[in-house]
Amino acid sequence: MARALDLTAVRAEFPILSREVNGRPLVYLDNAASAQTPDAVLDCMSNQARTAYANVHRGLHTLANETTEVYEGAREKVRRFLNAPSEENIIFTKGGTEAMNLVANGITDMIKPGDEIVLSVMEHHSNIVPWHFLRERHGAVLKWVPVLDDGSLDMEALEAAVGPKTKLVSLTHMSNVLGTKVDAKWATEIAHAAGAYILIDGCQAGVHLDLDVQDIGCDFYVLTGHKMYGPSGIGALYGTAEALDALRPYQGGGEMIEIVEQDRVTYNVAPHKFEAGTPPILQAIGFGAAIDWLSAFDMDAVRAHETALLKKATAELSAINGIRIHGTSEGKGPVISFSVEGVHPHDIAQLLDRYGVAIRAGHHCAQPLMNHLGVSATARVSFALYNTEQEVDVFIEALNKARGMLL
Repeated sequence: MARALDLTAVRAEFPILSREVNGRPLVYLDNAASAQTPDAVLDCMSNQARTAYANVHRGLHTLANETTEVYEGAREKVRRFLNAPSEENIIFTKGGTEAMNLVANGITDMIKPGDEIVLSVMEHHSNIVPWHFLRERHGAVLKWVPVLDDGSLDMEALEAAVGPKTKLVSLTHMSNVLGTKVDAKWATEIAHAAGAYILIDGCQAGVHLDLDVQDIGCDFYVLTGHKMYGPSGIGALYGTAEALDALRPYQGGGEMIEIVEQDRVTYNVAPHKFEAGTPPILQAIGFGAAIDWLSAFDMDAVRAHETALLKKATAELSAINGIRIHGTSEGKGPVISFSVEGVHPHDIAQLLDRYGVAIRAGHHCAQPLMNHLGVSATARVSFALYNTEQEVDVFIEALNKARGMLL
């Protein structure tokens, strides 16, 4: 039976939520950057380190076998979470950024001058800069798809941008700035119709959407642990067997080889082909524990709760003169970026911190989107399943006080 969303009980599992900041109870609304981590995940990692830690895959002794079993069990949890067909489709990385760099490096031999990579203007820098490497070093052409006035992706423009020279389409599943959800399945159909690969950046979507990579049909899908109530330093890349087989190895070292001799080397198969050296063992185990913790909830109740927080905060922000909300697309995720007329976002964030309210301010690693919106930065609040309506009230009250001080 799915676990009910009892906010009092849930919040008790996050010790950090009971602390004070500047003499005020912490109101943590920076979850799109990193969510907090529950005791279940922290205890899992600590217990593993205390009782059964060794390097994985390489030993025959008891601790090595036990650690390898739990580590590979975490891979199975990621597979199940994404509904991937096999554990061999799941590559552990140190985060979403490394996963996208892995793909960019892996397709280098396929890129010729003039080949095109299609992106949207709302991509995170981690889904932009690796493709700039291919532009700078191999002559790839980056093509940009705009967003509409409400922040939704212009799907007609996407169709027009993808053509015979397109080698890869790489899109966010949910914007870290606008909260916009992208129809990944439709985008995949567009890319595949042109014979191109498609990568979906699910670093924001992983914690807010129900995922099924087989239904989406994408070639690559990216997750990161620290936005999913897990540790930092861990992420995962899903790839189809065909797509992973076509990629050259990303890094060289132990584990990713089959035979090493003085004059030749042969490579292991996926996933080991892309996991050179000692992996982030405890982090991967913690990621698996976070997936277990999150998946235990009634996810319909979680989605409804997050949507209610989004609607409440949106309504109250909209009622304040001089505030502009960026991104109002239908069905968006629980992320609100906003501007206060005449006030820099950094000033807002610093003053809110005096009241114990933690929000994000800046360009959010999305400078092309900032340019598209005509701003240099925004303030951003983002909600997790442990946030409450009372915290929205505290945020709005603090924001009004901050505006009164600055205007």
